[in-house]
Amino acid sequence: MINSKVLALKYRPKSLKDLIGQEIIAKTIFNSIRNNKVPNAYLFHGIRGTGKTSIARIIAKSLNCEKGIENLCEKNFCNNCEAISNSNHLDVIEQDCATATGIDSVRDLIEFCRYPPTQGKYKVLILDEIQAMSKAGAQSLLKVLEEPPQYVKFVFCTTEIKKILVTLLSRCSRFDLKRIKSDILFSHLKKISEKENGKIPDEVLQLICRCSEGSVRDALSLLDRAILGSSLNKMDLNLAQNIFGHFDKILIIDLLKKILEGDEKNALEIYKLIYEAGIEANVFLNDFLEILYYLKNINTFNLESNSFGLNDKEHKELKNLNQKIDSKTIILFWQFTIKALEEINLVANQNITIEMFIIRLIYLKELNGDNRISIDSSKYNEKNKNSNLNELSNTKKTNDLINQIKNISQKEEPKIEVKNKDFRDITSFNDLIEVCNEKKEMSLKFDLETNVNLVSFEKNRIEISFNENLKKDFIKTLTSKLYEWTNLRWIISLTKRRGEKSVKENQKN
Repeated sequence: MINSKVLALKYRPKSLKDLIGQEIIAKTIFNSIRNNKVPNAYLFHGIRGTGKTSIARIIAKSLNCEKGIENLCEKNFCNNCEAISNSNHLDVIEQDCATATGIDSVRDLIEFCRYPPTQGKYKVLILDEIQAMSKAGAQSLLKVLEEPPQYVKFVFCTTEIKKILVTLLSRCSRFDLKRIKSDILFSHLKKISEKENGKIPDEVLQLICRCSEGSVRDALSLLDRAILGSSLNKMDLNLAQNIFGHFDKILIIDLLKKILEGDEKNALEIYKLIYEAGIEANVFLNDFLEILYYLKNINTFNLESNSFGLNDKEHKELKNLNQKIDSKTIILFWQFTIKALEEINLVANQNITIEMFIIRLIYLKELNGDNRISIDSSKYNEKNKNSNLNELSNTKKTNDLINQIKNISQKEEPKIEVKNKDFRDITSFNDLIEVCNEKKEMSLKFDLETNVNLVSFEKNRIEISFNENLKKDFIKTLTSKLYEWTNLRWIISLTKRRGEKSVKENQKN
C-alpha cells in the first residue's frame, strides 16, 4: 500500500539518531536513559517544527521499548513502540494544554499517576504547549512533579518559555532546541526529494530553506507542495515562488536602486509588480529591512556563511550597491521603514501607505560629489525645525513685522542720558517683568507676558520669539529701558525657534 501521509509525518524521526540539528540534545537524552538517570520531567523549548513533540514520543518509546534504548525499534516495532506510534498506548498520555487548560484536566492527570503502568515499564505524560495551562493548573502539578512515583515521567513542550511558572521550570531538565541550520536542512530535503522522485532543483530547495526559517516541519510542508507542483509542470524557481507565495528579493534590490537614483516612476512600477504578486505590506517592509541589513553588512558575509539568505546574484548586486551608499543613509532608511511598519495599520489601504513610503525615501536622498549616496541631514533637520514655525510666518503681516523689528535691532543704539543712578541687577526673565512692574512700564510688561516666548536669557543677552501682536517699537523700547535700568548694553536677538510658553499661557494652563 502506498504511504499517503504528508512528508512531515512520513519522515518524522523514529529514534534519537534520526533527529537533525539537535545532536547534542539527542546524545544527552540517550545517555540519561541508558544509564538509568532519567529526570522526573523533561522540558523542550524551541520554535515550531524543531522536534519537540517528536523527541517526547521517542523518549516515551525509549523508556518502554521491549528491546531497550540501544536497540530501539525502527521498522519491526514491538507492542509498546507500535502502540505509542499509533497514539493508543495505555500508559502514555499526550495532551494539548492549549485545549485542556483548567485544573480539572490536571486532576485527571494526577489521578492517572496514582496507579502503576499496565502495559509498559513507565507512565509518560506528554504535555504540549505547557505555557497555555492555567496558573492554578500548573501550581497543582508542582507537588507531583517534584516527587512523582518512580514509574511516572513528564515531558513538557513549549514555544514560549517565559510564560511558564519559575517554580515549574525549576523542577524540569530543560533543553533549548535550535533552529536547524540551512546547510543541514538543505541536505535533509535533498535526500527526501530523491526518495520521493521529486526532481526538485537545488535553487528551489534553497528557497524552501529560506522560507522555513529553520523549521523542519515547515520545510517538509513546502517540499510536499513543490513535489505536487512538479508533477504538473517542470519545477523551477519562478514556479516555486508562485506556489509558495514568495517573491524574488532581487525586486527589492532593484527598487532600492531606483529609490537611490531618484527614479520615482520606475520605483513605483517595481513596487506594483511586488504588490500584484500578492505580497502583504508588512511582509514587504520586513523584507525591505532584511535587504537593508544585508546591504549594511554585506562585506562581512560570503555565500557560504549567509545560510541561503542571499543567492549569488543578490549577493553581487548588494556588494556593488554597498560601494555607492554610506552607512548614515542606510540607518536613516531603516528608521523610516520601522516608522512605516507602525503607520500601515492607520490607513485602510495599506498599499498607498507603502507607495508614499517609497516616495518619502526618494526625496530624502541626495548625491554627494564623491558619488556616494547620502542624506543631507542638516537640511532635513532644518526643514523639520522650520516646519514648527509656520505659524510665525504664514501671513504677510508677520513677515513685515519680522523684517521691521530686525531692521530696528540692527540700527545703532541711541545714546541715552541716564538720570537714575540706582541701577538694577536683572538676572532672569522674571526679574525683567518685575522691574517693568515697579517702573510702571505696563505696555512693555504686557508684551513680555503675552506676546513674547523666551528662548534663552543670558548676561546682557536675551533671545526671543514672538507672535504677530507684538508692538513695532518693542525692541527699541526694551533696549532703551534695559540700558536705563542696568547701565549696560543689552542685545535682543530674534529667532525662529519656538521658545517657552508665554507667561500668560502658563497662567492659563
